[in-house]
Amino acid sequence: MSKILVTGGAGFIGSNFVRMLLQGGDHRIVNLDALTYAGNLENLQDVERNERYQFVRGDIADAKAMDAVFAEHRPDVVVHFAAESHVDRSVLDATAFVRTNVIGTQVLLDKSRQYKTQRFVHVSTDEVYGSLGAWGYFTEETPIQSNSPYSSSKAASDLMVRAAVHTHHMDCVITRCSNNYGPFQFPEKLIPLMIANALEGKKLPVYGDGKNVRDWIYVTDHCEGIREAMANGKAGEVYNFGGNAERENIFVVKEILRLLGKGEDLIHYVKDRPGHDRRYAMDSTKAKATLGWTPRHTFEEGLRQTVDWYVQNKAWWERVRSGAYQTYYQQQYGGR
Repeated sequence: MSKILVTGGAGFIGSNFVRMLLQGGDHRIVNLDALTYAGNLENLQDVERNERYQFVRGDIADAKAMDAVFAEHRPDVVVHFAAESHVDRSVLDATAFVRTNVIGTQVLLDKSRQYKTQRFVHVSTDEVYGSLGAWGYFTEETPIQSNSPYSSSKAASDLMVRAAVHTHHMDCVITRCSNNYGPFQFPEKLIPLMIANALEGKKLPVYGDGKNVRDWIYVTDHCEGIREAMANGKAGEVYNFGGNAERENIFVVKEILRLLGKGEDLIHYVKDRPGHDRRYAMDSTKAKATLGWTPRHTFEEGLRQTVDWYVQNKAWWERVRSGAYQTYYQQQYGGR
């Protein structure tokens, strides 16, 4: 039975990953999360009493705190999700992004090496590759050309992981994914924001002309890819995961309105954000060929399931929007 330290396990992708691991296999999971605004323990209410699950609150950039975590838990594997990830916030102030994404990753690498962790899985993003034109796809060999403060901080963390492999011979793999969507996504991101606003009859803000293109991947498909990279990836390698679902943002917004039976008059075009990349598209050939991975969900079925989930779980996203979810930790753990 292996012990897996999942950083950022109270976030959107991390919580889905923790749940997936607990549902299959016999891993023991330590969920390490700082519970910043995007960390929500309500995401894991259904598994918090599982005897193979433990939550630890901690800041990955705090070396002393991380030393205590690693000394106590001695993880066999670290799967590193924890990151500041919202581009708009990074445009306003990049300080937290550098601290968490760069310094935090380096602290985790240092502790993993010190405590002889067997494998380090670093979860990154397609945004480190920059922006594509109308044609072509990102492969694992595409040069890093990040354009936003967020993606630049993730690119820096990727390079620190690469350095750990080549300098210290650590067993690390890097995964990069396209835009995720699905249950428990914080409603500042495009799809949950549009669903929630539409359900409340509010305007749906769309940047620029709405024709920015993203490749969408359903969150559990991404989690399955990470699990395969964790188990079977080759040290020092990068693996791209995409959903084979390129869509213009405006198409996604209109499809959400259609699924909810709402009119397109709710769409409100707003000034584009600075440095907004035009198109991302992933080539997942390597992951399919070497890991035996393939996405299970089409965009149409994944979006329908996502819309249904937000309709049925209004109380969850209302508590997120009001900030009430931030009291859950105190209520359940007594501030420990």
